[in-house]
Amino acid sequence: MTIDDDSATTAADPRFSGLPGRPGKIVAVHLSYESRAGQRGRRPATPSYFFKASSSVAASGGVVERPVGTELLAFEGEIALVIGSPARRVSLEDAWSHVAWVTAANDLGLYDLRANDKGSNVRSKGGDGFTPIGPALIDARGVDPDGLRVRAWVNGELRQDDTTAGLIFPLAQFVADLSQHFTLETGDVILTGTPAGSSVIVPGDVVEIEVDAPASGVTSGRLVTTVVAGPDVAFDTTLGSLPAVDDTQREEAWGSREAAGLGDDATDDLDTPSLRDGTRSSMRADLRAKLERVPVAGLSAQLRRRGLNNVTIDGVRPLHPEQKLVGTARTLRFVPGREDLFASHGGGYNAQKRTFDAVESGEVIVIEARGEAGSGTLGDILAIRAHARGAAGIVTDGGVRDLDAVSAVGIPVYTVGAHPAVLGRKHVPWDHDLTIACGGTTVQPGDIIVGDADGVIVIPPALADEVADAALAQEEEDAWIAARVAEGHPVDGLFPMNADWRAKYEAETGR
Repeated sequence: MTIDDDSATTAADPRFSGLPGRPGKIVAVHLSYESRAGQRGRRPATPSYFFKASSSVAASGGVVERPVGTELLAFEGEIALVIGSPARRVSLEDAWSHVAWVTAANDLGLYDLRANDKGSNVRSKGGDGFTPIGPALIDARGVDPDGLRVRAWVNGELRQDDTTAGLIFPLAQFVADLSQHFTLETGDVILTGTPAGSSVIVPGDVVEIEVDAPASGVTSGRLVTTVVAGPDVAFDTTLGSLPAVDDTQREEAWGSREAAGLGDDATDDLDTPSLRDGTRSSMRADLRAKLERVPVAGLSAQLRRRGLNNVTIDGVRPLHPEQKLVGTARTLRFVPGREDLFASHGGGYNAQKRTFDAVESGEVIVIEARGEAGSGTLGDILAIRAHARGAAGIVTDGGVRDLDAVSAVGIPVYTVGAHPAVLGRKHVPWDHDLTIACGGTTVQPGDIIVGDADGVIVIPPALADEVADAALAQEEEDAWIAARVAEGHPVDGLFPMNADWRAKYEAETGR
């Protein structure tokens, strides 16, 4: 059945009219639907969560303000679970019995504020009115948790339509998992994630969310929210981070590059930083294995044969020459030090820290420091963070602080040398995940980076398989030639091979 609540508590504060009362906690799931994971290019192995303030709750029929100076307010239709009885360390089998009601929710988010709070979403999703819930409660005892549906409309057009069959994790798992860590109390709300189709909304748009059980026909009714322009009051620059957007945020907020007006996904991806970072395009295991077998010198020769000469990151040397570096580039750019710019961009959760927190397994952080070695561009704490995240390595054409400690971390690091000074002496951390210059070479997010004792080379992804295969074949040929030289043959006519030697090589090796 559908339950409408009209208790004294909710009557006193109409924001909570879609709930039994004001929730003590609102816990939201980051990524939970297969369709959304496919859209984002990453699939979580386990659920992850963030909290939303109860002050963000709004009732159906209300408005949400898009703050002045922002552009990326996005809706997310979700199924909300309302806890009916306290849950602490409950089993997966028992978890659903602690859910009293199910209803609709709109997990609104402002991508302009996401970068500095990424993961926690404190400011980007915590605003007043950013969690509309309701309008009616569905009795959880009368529905199959695997048979629920969530739909979203914008201005009457269906934008989202998915069911709990499309979840990566069952609904009960969120209850059981969270109860391992703290008590889920009566009235607490779990927002269970959104399917593909979430996108940007603007003042004047009307968003409707509905949760129902098609098998029985019970429904939450449509949760209606209208977007309005916020008052002409700007964020105070002296108090915290300001709204900031880039093409990566635009792509994720709109749902695709094409929807964001950034070009077609299929044709633009090789030239677009937002599609080239490792969260969307990780290296294949077989390609990585081939590149690990080929020396950088061999790759350099093959790229030169294809007309690419300016692909070496010059001036950097490895802290661990015995280690091979192979990965996809994640880029970070420093601009020359200027006191006012360092004051606005150097402190807090700056671009440098965001990059080291966001780097993913198999990626190489490549830093543009203009060859300026007069200060460190990273130290041991950041090296530890990159190592813990599974990064393949770090390449900087600037200095490294705490050199011995960084070396002890064990992650491959290439640098121009050591310097004890902090970042602010020469550099301002400015931006990340964009095309940069490192060691005199252009590097784009997603470029393939390979390093050994000879140095570091940048390979365009489209050429990687061809170059790797050709370099491996050349390595085998060179090894055969080396064996002949070791037998006493002169190099003339053998290196490179003339027709006679080529015939002998092919007859012996079958190539």
